[in-house]
Amino acid sequence: MKVLLVCGSPHKEGCTHTALAEVAKTLQEEGIETKEVWIGNKPVGGCTACGACSKLGKCMYDDVVNEVLAEIDTYDGFIFGTPVYYASPNGSMLGFMDRLFYAGAAKMAYKPAAAVASARRGGTTATFDAMNKYFTINNMPVVSSRYWNMVHGANNKGEDVLQDAEGLQTMRYLGRNMAWLLKCIEAGKKAGIDAPKPEETKIFTNFIR
Repeated sequence: MKVLLVCGSPHKEGCTHTALAEVAKTLQEEGIETKEVWIGNKPVGGCTACGACSKLGKCMYDDVVNEVLAEIDTYDGFIFGTPVYYASPNGSMLGFMDRLFYAGAAKMAYKPAAAVASARRGGTTATFDAMNKYFTINNMPVVSSRYWNMVHGANNKGEDVLQDAEGLQTMRYLGRNMAWLLKCIEAGKKAGIDAPKPEETKIFTNFIR
């Protein structure tokens, strides 16, 4: 089993990465393989609603989104980490997730996911809420921890997070809970329990008449 961890911070080894690294270490201790992908420090554009991904099976804009989409089938779970910008995920992370979910939602459905927010002080719960909505619109089990998945720190090298003892413990709980759920799903598959089947017709209701 393998979990993808996506670091949405422009700082490759900053606070967000430090939090994800704690989760990854715990997952590895539980026998789960991990890979961290850094979306980079250049702006990641948002979805332009062109619809091309429904035909191409990938985004028409060829960047880190397509790099992840190319191997998305190999992952059994996902963790997305972002710094907090104005009480929200940063713009690049939102653009990345918008396009990833538009193009790859079907391949991510029914796979466990979690969000991690990193902030100097506030805005973490609003950010956490925004991230979780991607999972709950796509039939993805949301993995919880002993507290909301957040760490605090302002140092671009992640040193502050290493002093956030509660935040690091929350990351370890998240790793163990993700591993536990993945193992439960794997055991269910071996017992012949498959993911729920979608209804034949997907219903869209417009609220403006």
